[in-house]
Amino acid sequence: MLIKKFKKSRLSVSLAIVLGTGSAQFAMAEENNEAEKETAIEVIEVKGIKGSLYRSMDLKRGSSGVVDAISAEELGKFPDTNLAESLQRITGVTVSRANGEGSEITVRGFGPQYNLITLNGRQMPGTGYSRSYNLENLSSEAVKSLEVIKTAKADMPSGGLGATVNIVTRKPLNNPGQSFSFSAKGIYDESNVEGDDITPEVAGIYNQTLLDDTLGFLISASHQERDFQQQSANSQGWIAQTDNGQLPGADGSTFIDARARDADGNLISRFKDANGDPVSPSFFPRDMNYSINDVQRERTNAMATLQYAPSDDLVLTADYIVTRALTGINGYGWGVWNSSTSGAPLIGYELDENGTALFSNIRGGDGSFTANRSTTEVNAESIGLNIDWTLNDEWAFSLDYHDSSNKIDNGADKGIGGAGQVILGSDQLISKIYDYRGGEVPHTTINWNNGTNQLNPGAIDSNFSQFTHSPGESDIQQAQFNANWYPDFLDNLTTIDFGGSYTKQTLSGTTAWSGLRGGPGFNPSYAEIFPDSMFHLESTSGLLNELAGGGSALQPHYFYRYDFDEAVARQLAFINEGVAGENYYSADPYFDGIDSSNLIEEETSALYFTSAWEFDIGDIPINVNVGLRYEKTEVSSTVKQKVEQQVVWASASEWVTQYEAGGDDNFFTQTGEYDVWLPMIDISAEVYENLLVRVSASKTLGRPELGDMVAGRSLTGSPKVNARTGVVGNPGLLPLESVNFDLSFEYYYGDASYASIGLFSKDVSNFVSKSTNQITIDGLHDVYNSPRYLDTISQLEAAGTAVTENTIFDQMIANGYGNAAGQIEPLSTDPLIVWNVKSPVNSDKKSVEGIELAIQHVFGETGFGLGANATFVNGDVKFDSYSLVEQHPLDGLGDSANFQAFYEDDQLSVKFTYAWRDSYLIGVGQSQGSADAPPQFAKPFGQLDASVNYDITENFTVFLEGININNETEEGYGRFEEQFLFARQYGSRYMLGGRLSF
Repeated sequence: MLIKKFKKSRLSVSLAIVLGTGSAQFAMAEENNEAEKETAIEVIEVKGIKGSLYRSMDLKRGSSGVVDAISAEELGKFPDTNLAESLQRITGVTVSRANGEGSEITVRGFGPQYNLITLNGRQMPGTGYSRSYNLENLSSEAVKSLEVIKTAKADMPSGGLGATVNIVTRKPLNNPGQSFSFSAKGIYDESNVEGDDITPEVAGIYNQTLLDDTLGFLISASHQERDFQQQSANSQGWIAQTDNGQLPGADGSTFIDARARDADGNLISRFKDANGDPVSPSFFPRDMNYSINDVQRERTNAMATLQYAPSDDLVLTADYIVTRALTGINGYGWGVWNSSTSGAPLIGYELDENGTALFSNIRGGDGSFTANRSTTEVNAESIGLNIDWTLNDEWAFSLDYHDSSNKIDNGADKGIGGAGQVILGSDQLISKIYDYRGGEVPHTTINWNNGTNQLNPGAIDSNFSQFTHSPGESDIQQAQFNANWYPDFLDNLTTIDFGGSYTKQTLSGTTAWSGLRGGPGFNPSYAEIFPDSMFHLESTSGLLNELAGGGSALQPHYFYRYDFDEAVARQLAFINEGVAGENYYSADPYFDGIDSSNLIEEETSALYFTSAWEFDIGDIPINVNVGLRYEKTEVSSTVKQKVEQQVVWASASEWVTQYEAGGDDNFFTQTGEYDVWLPMIDISAEVYENLLVRVSASKTLGRPELGDMVAGRSLTGSPKVNARTGVVGNPGLLPLESVNFDLSFEYYYGDASYASIGLFSKDVSNFVSKSTNQITIDGLHDVYNSPRYLDTISQLEAAGTAVTENTIFDQMIANGYGNAAGQIEPLSTDPLIVWNVKSPVNSDKKSVEGIELAIQHVFGETGFGLGANATFVNGDVKFDSYSLVEQHPLDGLGDSANFQAFYEDDQLSVKFTYAWRDSYLIGVGQSQGSADAPPQFAKPFGQLDASVNYDITENFTVFLEGININNETEEGYGRFEEQFLFARQYGSRYMLGGRLSF
């Protein structure tokens, strides 16, 4: 059984009942020892949930500027199983998920690439060839607190346009003596099918100080394994068509068009095209597919910290952190491809009022069954040295250095050395039906030539296979010097801090692609090499059953499963050089010896100055922090650029770019530089007892995305008609600069209880937009719309044959235009290909405003507590779905809210948390969308988690945790909700374990 139905098993029902009823109070009688009370000094340590909330509130209250934090409940126990999941509890912070886990964060509407992650104040490298740090790969056992710094600080590294998140780890000398915590848990994932039903997670942390607490070391380690299944439905993109003359006329039955019309029956134009002219487009999906991925994931973390304080004035610290995450995927997919969505292949359609196809029946294209395999390894490590020296009562100095790297490699599968995808299927069909007129998942039906909706296994042929290898690495070497001066010549001046830093960030990546092997596109046919026994018929009755229209109602009702290794082996054996010539089958990503490589180096030198002032206005104490930071950045980008030779029409549905042999002459380098001044001021006043008012003004920056800064030109390797695209990088891009203003009111009315309201605005200049230009390249000619192509269409029309990509291609081959491999090569007399090439440029200015509300309340000594926060954001950075002009909105902008309820006493703690995120823009551009760069939106998402902890003894705790116990799914769409893009289902997870500490 390959598909897991997401229904509550007996175990999960039992666990959910425990989580739901665990808030019953447990009372314990405690004997008083009067003798001990008389002789001992009482030390009160607030632990558990309340202690975590109290410390977080204390940090927020005592900080300069707007800062929120989450603190560990105790040694080795953070509030959530994942740091990203913890961060989403903070006002204004939302998470993006990968594999059902929190991965990257968006703060105040600014996505992961615009938020800086630091570890103990050190800038951390992104995951692989990226600026975005993937928090799911870092365990939380040694983390003391997470600080989300929303306003600027001159003494911090720049790059956090939305916020800077500082991960603070534990230090041994801050916890004198010996302490130890060890936890073990079993993870039960409802979605799992192929892996183990119960997977382990173990973690431990040990802290020890020696020599009168002058020498200390801390060691922590964790290992987690998780097996699960991801079920999904997906469309790669929607095609906008503004020429309504190609559509068959609406007849009210076979062709239904709900777009508005005037009294004369003419369409009323509600859209603007790329030139700003009114149009009434129609939208059709490029494809529709479904998939099942069985995933095995392992994560290992370790950290060692050594501290030595030879005197009270000097502390030396060395630390080393290492992470290894391994994710293996074996998956199956099935679906359809529409070679064309123009009017000619349409047999029927139904368009809604926005022109979106809710139903379509299209000739041509193909239906396929896919097997995919990949193993991705992430290796991150960081080594750091720190010296803190207090010279005297007036001066203190610190010097910090670290060398950190983050590598990602999707070639960890030693069998194929990359990620592989095998696509088998057939183009022997009459038409394909797409139907999204009911439910949350579109249905797809193929009318095969055999007269049924089910393909016979004997007709399954090779479409194509492709193998990629794309490792990436991000490295940071950073040195920071800081001087603290506590002058006594002015009563109101408390501190002056100044210093500087040097940061070298290197980001590199390579990409190798085998090309399309094994045909491609059923040309020629190799169906005979796949025996019927190789294919196993499976039902889709359990797929996406949490969504309306999924499960037993889903169409298609079947798919074929086959062994990835067998499919590769058979094609390697039979589609050899003797049979296929230079198009022989290969599973080597470096098949043609050509690979592209990118290297970006950023060197940033910075100087800063801050001063802190304290004074009173009447009875109101005022704190002011004024600072200025100067940075200069130099950028160099070197690429190995592919040189395009020609584009061949390889099959009815596939076009392939062929390249010249590579060499050292293909390397290309471009440079850029910029400098910035970043002023800031924070003012806080306790205008009434426990009522703080904060005002902050600052300038911050966000660095351009790496993909935009890569030098050179890159054209798509699969340039299908209406998808001839490319990009030209720009290492000279300037950073996004934001002028920020914050106003907040915070009322601390009790232990661990407060309420706050905050207003913020950000005016961002140098926003990066992408201009699209149409270019031609000498030597790259186009078979499409060539004289031979147009003559063939005339032939088909004269014969009364339907004109589709399939019939055009077949007729051109019959006319003798194919080469020995059955492909159609361009002629020098053919027109040049017109490429839509995008280039990033600094352009307009945009604004974001928002309001943050938060309340945290502990009900005295009852043990009960509540917390809630919400963020509402707005601005001129939204996507206009009625414009076909290429747009540049802000990714991630959307409202969010979080809720928390808990109870705890001396033995029991119970906590429920709910995180909600409204619909938001994931990004602009769909992988197979039209050239107008359509959007990708996510639907609202709300996840409920819960945990129960019970202290068996003072040193031993048992716990039960539930993740996504409401079984929420992820859904996405294009310009409108009717333009389906994806639906994903993961199921719930439960963890049962124990923790030993002393």
